[in-house]
Amino acid sequence: MDFVEIIFALFIIVVAIVSLLSNLLVLLCFVQSTEIRRQVPGIFTMNLSFCNILITLLNMPSTLVGIIGNQQPFGDCLCHTVSFLETFLTANTMLSMAALSIDRWIAVVFPLSYSSKMRYKDAVIMMCYSWLHSLTFSVIALLFSWVDYSQIYASCTLHLSEESDRIKFTIFTVVFHATSFMLSLLILCFTYLKVLKVARFHCKRIDVITMQTLFLLVDIHPTVKQRCLVEQKRRKQRATKKISIFIGSFIICFAPYVITRLTELLPFVCINRHWGIFSKCLTYSKAASDPFAYSLLRQQYKKVLVTVVNRLLRRDLYPSSGHNSSLDTENDYSLHRIS
Repeated sequence: MDFVEIIFALFIIVVAIVSLLSNLLVLLCFVQSTEIRRQVPGIFTMNLSFCNILITLLNMPSTLVGIIGNQQPFGDCLCHTVSFLETFLTANTMLSMAALSIDRWIAVVFPLSYSSKMRYKDAVIMMCYSWLHSLTFSVIALLFSWVDYSQIYASCTLHLSEESDRIKFTIFTVVFHATSFMLSLLILCFTYLKVLKVARFHCKRIDVITMQTLFLLVDIHPTVKQRCLVEQKRRKQRATKKISIFIGSFIICFAPYVITRLTELLPFVCINRHWGIFSKCLTYSKAASDPFAYSLLRQQYKKVLVTVVNRLLRRDLYPSSGHNSSLDTENDYSLHRIS
């Protein structure tokens, strides 16, 4: 194991720790808050976090062992299982992000009819399709024995074992990435750009009202005017920044790996092992960034986490007193109001 692979190994360890803790916090918020459980996006977020946790516990350690040992980390049966799950979980996470973008698009563009267009039942149907879609490709890969250890990625993943199956494997790989990565990317771009268009329209309306108000208030202090103008600029940048994070992180984390998988289908192309592992590490980093991009930085999740922490701290302060019961009751009531 050379210096570059040592860096990759340390990177996977850090990503795995962050991913596990952050995704567990998202599931904790889902369990503790009835409001999050009642909302449609909660289903997509829970599914995304669940898939990320499985990737962290199963796929990241196998890649880590593959890098350190420079060989297949487990026996054939376990490696095939990890490869099967890698195909399933990767497609499922992509489609979950696409589902979240559809939900936000409907919520922003059609706010008055959101409750009828995006019902709880509709979200469950979308998640069932995501699971069925992912499971179909995983089962096909398993039936054709395309699940094995790949030296290029130091991972148990999709791998062509027999050269005679190259045409079938090529068709499978192209269709898999087209219906998972490309489909999700197109949905993300379409929905979030529509959301950005609506957000900018509302910003312009607010700016017009603000400028009219500042024009009428001739005696207003210059510092107040300056703060209003700064807030206008910040409002315009906020929506663009969030949407850039959603789309940009998806492209940065998944595109190099997908392009590499498609490039290696050409028989005359030889992929460098360091590049293969690097592209794999980028996909793993998405599991660590998703909880922050979609959940933990939102005010609703912050409130639930603060409430849970306060409950735990107050229980420790009064471990055996009668006052502890009243505090718990009060905190339960507060949590119910927040959720």
